[in-house]
Amino acid sequence: MRYSFSEWTKSGAPWVWLNAGAVAISLIMVVGLLSLIAVRGLGHFWPADIYQADYTQNDNTTRLVGERVQTELISAEQLRDSGVTVPEGVFEMPRTLIKIGNRDHGGTDFIWVLDDHLSNQTQPEMLFAAERREWGNFYGYLRGLKENGELVAQHDGYEVTPEYMALWDQFQQRIDRALTIYDQIKAIEKGDIGAINYELERLRLRERAMELKGITDPARMQEITDRRQALDADYQQLQTELLELYNAFNRDTVVAEIASGKVVEFRIASVVRAFLPNKMHLGNKLVHYAAKLWEFVSDEPREANTEGGIFPAIFGTVLMVIIMSVIVTPFGVIAAVYLREYAKQGFVTRIIRIAVNNLAGVPSIVYGVFGLGFFVYFLGGHIDDAFFAEAKPAPTFGTPGLMWASITLALLTLPVVIVATEEGLTRIPRAIREGSLALGATKFETLMKVVIPMASPAIMTGVILAIARAAGEVAPLMLVGVVKLAPSLPLDTNYPFLHLDQKFMHLGFHIYDVGFQSPNVEAARPLVYATALLLVAVIALLNLSAIAIRNHLREKYKALEM
Repeated sequence: MRYSFSEWTKSGAPWVWLNAGAVAISLIMVVGLLSLIAVRGLGHFWPADIYQADYTQNDNTTRLVGERVQTELISAEQLRDSGVTVPEGVFEMPRTLIKIGNRDHGGTDFIWVLDDHLSNQTQPEMLFAAERREWGNFYGYLRGLKENGELVAQHDGYEVTPEYMALWDQFQQRIDRALTIYDQIKAIEKGDIGAINYELERLRLRERAMELKGITDPARMQEITDRRQALDADYQQLQTELLELYNAFNRDTVVAEIASGKVVEFRIASVVRAFLPNKMHLGNKLVHYAAKLWEFVSDEPREANTEGGIFPAIFGTVLMVIIMSVIVTPFGVIAAVYLREYAKQGFVTRIIRIAVNNLAGVPSIVYGVFGLGFFVYFLGGHIDDAFFAEAKPAPTFGTPGLMWASITLALLTLPVVIVATEEGLTRIPRAIREGSLALGATKFETLMKVVIPMASPAIMTGVILAIARAAGEVAPLMLVGVVKLAPSLPLDTNYPFLHLDQKFMHLGFHIYDVGFQSPNVEAARPLVYATALLLVAVIALLNLSAIAIRNHLREKYKALEM
């Protein structure tokens, strides 16, 4: 049976197809975007081959060593404007971005070269890459090892021989030794000495508080003095251990030849890992790739956030979202219950609902300014005056921190939770309320034991939407607590364990900082993609956890709705 165009239009089929097409296009765009982010971000951790080539420019030939990063076409006009001679009839030429590393010797670790000016390209197996804690990657030939300034092993030539592999194995052993000592130093500095410094500061504040209150109890003062002396003794002992560890840590140096032929030295203590990418087979590369991925999600950043990991940012993001959820959920539910169940439905209630809906559309930076002015300066300043006078003029809560960031985002997402909870309460049949009241329950008992449990899936929907919005917000956090680099996590073993006054790192701000504030743009670009992918994964994981709870509650109370 054939339909005319007007009948087909009246049937609604065009709108069905239009909606289906829009959904399909949206899905393709989302999947495409995530795929682009994944490829460009995750590909950064793969151990790329190292090339060696001769590069000729203006009749000067130099040797280059490095990784190929990307290739693009550049117009002949641009090349001529930059002083490069271009043959007639050529309209564009390919150029390649090469990561040459060795920033401490060349001043830059990335360089653009014209492919047509490269010659004698090879991939020597002897070329090695070393990831360092400072000055970026090093590329070159391993020439020797020194211990306390004395040469203990060396190798000449450009071929991989058994003698060279023995030297390489010794190099790896000394790297492992340095990493072990580094972990010990880090444990003492951030663990033991950090705890001592924290307790010394608490003793200072305790002594200052007694001074402000006019307390001159000799016994209490002597207790503080004795404890400080014991801590000082422990500190001196740890300092002695640190000195010995640092002497052992800085014992070894590596001798290497860079692309220019110059032989240089640098401390093995600065090396995170070294590898021979041109000699690695697929299995070795997969192991290396897994180690780099694990470092990215479990380690601290280094090199102005362009190297290392982003664990503090992951931790700060998740902790802030959890605290925000704990704050916003009860307040949002209480407000919704009052508006729906207790408030008289009239003009004032309608105005309040309109105001709540309008709050959802206020730009997030406005919440940040409000949080800075009211929560940080006003409320935090008064808290410092009342409870932390001994710490002044240094602020405790009168400065941006984790608590104010969480409360600000709770305020930002509060309208979402209120609206979702009200919708859930509206869907509860009136007969269920009346049945509970008829059985002798009070209105409060009906709300707590019947209505709110049945509306809990809708409440969780509001929490899911709140998490999705809050986890990705950056603008307000820049004003109320987030920083480029936090020296310690806001959750540790020092009392009171959760330090709500501390500043923290956040994945969204980390993306902004690495992408737009980094001094090394080319090195930071892959980490922008990788961090963005991880932020999406963290938000998805938080949302999936909330969705699982919502589905469980929905199944639990489904029978009551029938």
